Amino acid sequence: MTILYEAKDRIATITLNRPEVANAQNAELLDELDAAWTRAAEDDDVKVIVLRAEGKHFSAGHDLNDRWPSPDEITLEWIYSAESRRYLDYTLHWRNVPKPSIAAVQGRCISGGLMLCWPCDLIVAAEDALFSDPVAIMGIGGVEYHGHTWELGARKAKEILFTGRPLTADEAERVGMVNKVVPRDRLDEEVRALAERIATMPSFGLRQAKRAVNQTLDVQGFHAAIQSVFDIHQTGHGNALSVTGYPILAKLDEMKQKLR
Repeated sequence: MTILYEAKDRIATITLNRPEVANAQNAELLDELDAAWTRAAEDDDVKVIVLRAEGKHFSAGHDLNDRWPSPDEITLEWIYSAESRRYLDYTLHWRNVPKPSIAAVQGRCISGGLMLCWPCDLIVAAEDALFSDPVAIMGIGGVEYHGHTWELGARKAKEILFTGRPLTADEAERVGMVNKVVPRDRLDEEVRALAERIATMPSFGLRQAKRAVNQTLDVQGFHAAIQSVFDIHQTGHGNALSVTGYPILAKLDEMKQKLR
């Protein structure tokens, strides 16, 4: 199983379970993850959802060995269809589940890793957490769920995208992307305590509070922006297919291999 699931004391804990590959996301993991979110959403006994990861790193992003057909078979139509379902539709589903959610992030959270924690309502990061999206090196302007501007602010988002450098946990907390930074050995304990506190609140109040904040963001253009920037992301794939191909994937995969 690429995902572990436990529901106890009104809290559903969803765990990424591919530590041997730094929790890189293959199709199986994403499908099982979406099913786990649905399971938690439909369980009336669950009031809070926790997303965590086994191992040293939260997620090294997309598993590049899993998602691509052979170079002579890949088309923009294939990329658009696959990414629309597993990256755009899934992340918006997780964001809109009507229950509070908390992401516990440790180690590296690279590109596609961001689309796992950003849809969560709260993020608690270990002191060693590093957040990055270096895909501009591929000629792509950011991961498919383009929450960068909303999560970081415009100038910090541009800095991280232009340079590819990782954002530290302390920096992420200062810009409001992370709610709290804790020692690595206390991450699960701190997240559990936060989830237990939230779980004492009335379910309807929690649902309405989440809806109020999310709907305010949507009125400001969040949902429309996510949808439109996804299409901008696809032009990067189109350029790579028509001009450069994907030789850079080997370099990105080499970088991820060092995390394993």
